[in-house]
Amino acid sequence: MCENILDQEYWDAKYKNNATGWDLGKVSPPIKTYIDTLEDKNQSILFPGCGNSYEAEYLLKQGFTNVSVIDIAPTLVKNLQLKFKNNPTIKIILGDFFEHQGKYDLIFEQTFFCALPPAIRENYVSKMHQLLSNNGKLVGLLFNRIFETDPPFGGNKEEYEQLFTSDFTILKWICVLIQ
Repeated sequence: MCENILDQEYWDAKYKNNATGWDLGKVSPPIKTYIDTLEDKNQSILFPGCGNSYEAEYLLKQGFTNVSVIDIAPTLVKNLQLKFKNNPTIKIILGDFFEHQGKYDLIFEQTFFCALPPAIRENYVSKMHQLLSNNGKLVGLLFNRIFETDPPFGGNKEEYEQLFTSDFTILKWICVLIQ
C-alpha cells in the first residue's frame, strides 16, 4: 500500500464505513492488567491513534483524572466527543500525532505503531520520546509478526529493539499469546 494514502481521509473512511476489524470491542487484556497496577490517578496519560478508546474509558472508570486521546479521523473524534460528553477529565484531540505538543507521564501504545508505515517509524520513536516527561513511560502492545495486508504492518522484536534503544531503555518484554 502506498504510504501517502494513509492520511486523514483514509482513516476517516474506515470509521465512516465501520471497517475497523482491528477493534477488540473492549479493553485489551494486557493493557487492563497494566492499568490495574497504576497508583497515581493524576498522572498525565496519552493514547495516540486512540481508536474507540476502551482503555481510556477504563482509566476514567478507575478514577484517573488526566487522560488525553488523539486521532486523525474526524468521524471517530466526533463519536468520542459524544461518548465522553459529560466527562471533563478526558481531553479529546482531533489532530496529527506527529504535530502534537505536550508532556505526558505515560503514553499507551495500542495498535498505533503497527498502523504506521515502516518508513516513518523512526519519527514515531522520536516523537514519543519528545512527548514523554522526565521518567515517563511508553507502555503498550507490539505485534511480533509481519502481516500480509497493510496496515497493520506488524514487526518483530529485533526491529523494535533497533528502533527504540536509541531513545528508550527497554525495561521489560512480555510475550502475550492471543488466540
